Amino acid sequence: MTNLSTQQPTLPSLGFRGTLRFIWNQLTSMRTALMLLLLLAVAAVPGSLFPQRRAGADVVETWIEDNPTLGPIMDALGMFDVYSSPWFSAIYLLLMVSLVGCLWPRGRQHLKTLRQPPARTPRNLKRLPEYGQLVLETNGPTPDEALVDAEKILKKAGYRTELRDGSVGAERGYTREIGNILFHFGLLGVIVFMGIGGLYKYEGQKIIVEGEGFTNNLVSYDSFTPGTAFSEERLHPFSISLENFDVIFDRESESHYGQALDYTAAMQVTPAPGAETYADEIKVNDPLTINGVRIFLVGNGYAPNITVTDGNGDVAYSGPVIAQIQDPNVNSSLVVLKVPDARPEQLGFVGLFLPTSYTGDDGVAISIDPDAYNPELILNSYYGDIGLDSGVPQNVYVLDTDAMTELNSRNNDNGGITLGVGDTYELPDNMGTITFDSWDRYIGLDLHYDPSKWGVAIFASLALVALVISLYVRRRRAWVKAFAQDGHTVIEYGLLARGETFGLRDENIKLRQTFDNTWQVIPPDTSEDS
Repeated sequence: MTNLSTQQPTLPSLGFRGTLRFIWNQLTSMRTALMLLLLLAVAAVPGSLFPQRRAGADVVETWIEDNPTLGPIMDALGMFDVYSSPWFSAIYLLLMVSLVGCLWPRGRQHLKTLRQPPARTPRNLKRLPEYGQLVLETNGPTPDEALVDAEKILKKAGYRTELRDGSVGAERGYTREIGNILFHFGLLGVIVFMGIGGLYKYEGQKIIVEGEGFTNNLVSYDSFTPGTAFSEERLHPFSISLENFDVIFDRESESHYGQALDYTAAMQVTPAPGAETYADEIKVNDPLTINGVRIFLVGNGYAPNITVTDGNGDVAYSGPVIAQIQDPNVNSSLVVLKVPDARPEQLGFVGLFLPTSYTGDDGVAISIDPDAYNPELILNSYYGDIGLDSGVPQNVYVLDTDAMTELNSRNNDNGGITLGVGDTYELPDNMGTITFDSWDRYIGLDLHYDPSKWGVAIFASLALVALVISLYVRRRRAWVKAFAQDGHTVIEYGLLARGETFGLRDENIKLRQTFDNTWQVIPPDTSEDS
């Protein structure tokens, strides 16, 4: 005799098509879309924790050299190219497929729902969460007339109605599902346009000294971060030049004396080759826009003009040197000057630019005002191998003195170099001279181009509006019956919530008040209405 309790049920085989259908159903579920969205946010975190090659390959190489064990592993995992890595792209594409596969059937199903009549009238309205009954006066409308009136009332309240034999069916709140679908559609649009932006956008930084200009090509940028599908042909061929940079300082407040109040960069703009040049301004939080490229003012400072002659008497360097700000009030700035063309030895200078220099009793010079009332250069000098010939990228604001010999500083017999405007100093050991010719101001610019920003803004706004609709619109169903009894017309109505029941009682009261104002209703025998 066979023991039936030990027999295992035979499960049908899914087959190849069934397996694909199961995977597709799982991928296009809303739960999977939310998990992928969360996973995408988590996957983007390494992009802010690790330096990215597109932002600076030299920084990545330095990080790998400083972490010889962990660096190659992180590089193999794509942590330095997060947004173009295969695993990040896979999550991104799966999220798009999941959203499209989720939205398409929901949209089709809701379109069918919109074409269908309201749900059929229940046999017993008393079982509904909200129920009411009214008895009309004998001279009131007939049951059919009352149903016509009820249909008008429900339509005015925003219901979609259907007049039936002996009843009216009504339903409203269809826009809730429309809002839900539009929200996910807006989210999909944001993701798509962000992907387009990641392909074609670019951003870069440039420092411009007064009297100098900038042309929008790759060699003119100090640093440049392109999109993954960027090509140099996409750069708009405009040019700008800095005529003047004006800073307004606080000269009235005692507590904030000398603090900068406003910055204004007066620019000359040529939007295209051969186009007419016009004047414009850039201020903080007020960028300049040229052919879709937004130019932001993000920094400023002083650029002393310096001339260096070498030991052979030749001019080895002449021009402005960007002084890097060292404190918020711009009272002192770091100056680093590398002169690789000097002979017989390369020269290097490190020190400070003081806009308003003042030497105290201790012999130390400081700046007492951010405006250039008494500008001075305080420098140390070195000679030897700067290290530029090694091929290793260097920070322009750092002088590597490991292979150099100190010429001037406060710690040796030659002392430091102090130069006012127009002063010239002869370097020891016939190494040449250095002259502080004049000074100018410079500005730091951020240039951004993103062709997808308007698409992102439109779809993000759509998602926000749709979210509000889906949160505040409530799905409701209502039915009204009318029949004759003892010479009177009796009205029965019921309300049902699809989803949350919050506010359903208030809707019952409002609908009852409308009925009472429309018909002559016989008051109930008791104070509590059934």
